[in-house]
Amino acid sequence: MRRLLAPLTLASALIAFAATPSAPLQKAYVDGDGWTELTLTDFVNVNGDDDTWSEHDGVIVCTGKPLGGARTKTQYTNFELVLEWKHHRHAGNSGVFLWCPESAFTDLPKGKLPRSGIEVQVLDLGYEENWRKSHDGQHSNWFTSHGDVFPVGSSSMKAFRPQIEYTDADSANYTVGNPKSSRSFPTPRLTKRAGEWNHYYIRAINGEVRLWVNGVEVNGGNECKPASGYLALESEGAKVEFRNLRIRELP
Repeated sequence: MRRLLAPLTLASALIAFAATPSAPLQKAYVDGDGWTELTLTDFVNVNGDDDTWSEHDGVIVCTGKPLGGARTKTQYTNFELVLEWKHHRHAGNSGVFLWCPESAFTDLPKGKLPRSGIEVQVLDLGYEENWRKSHDGQHSNWFTSHGDVFPVGSSSMKAFRPQIEYTDADSANYTVGNPKSSRSFPTPRLTKRAGEWNHYYIRAINGEVRLWVNGVEVNGGNECKPASGYLALESEGAKVEFRNLRIRELP
């Protein structure tokens, strides 16, 4: 049964979040009342095969084939979401979709990804490494593998950081994105590579999305449209696992 957090406690927590951007995520914020566990029974296999999605010992497993998604049975507006994810393959690709409208999945053909929503990228570090190998050692100028947040299809979002400058291991600076981009880029870069579990905390409220990766706030955007809808897990070609999914609805 879903329990609601006391209004005063919730208000205090949200004030604390707003006052401390980029601060480490405190354990107290993801404990307490109001959280509901999400298992595979809470999702609909939209356009996958019978074996695309499975659950074993509390871990949701996606084969990555065919391309597509599994959406929640329930639509959400304001919420907090925590989960862990792990890729099994170098350069594996997946994502967590927020606020997907019904039209994102209606008659979605097999092999097609959800048509709209706000995607929180779930991407292995090897994706960037492969990019550099195929581009004469140049860094990607349009994506990272550390938790990009961006609108898909007809959705829209104002990125917190549409352009960002990084410094690589050789102390060389490079720029990702551009001022007009709707894709938001993370800082710092905290994703662990394939074979290791990563922790995401996502707060989505009043059209604003904020992402914490492995305990630290790194990214987000606001003015999201739509700002209500289904959540979805993405199947995008590589085996990926999700565990400890919990959600808490907010006023």
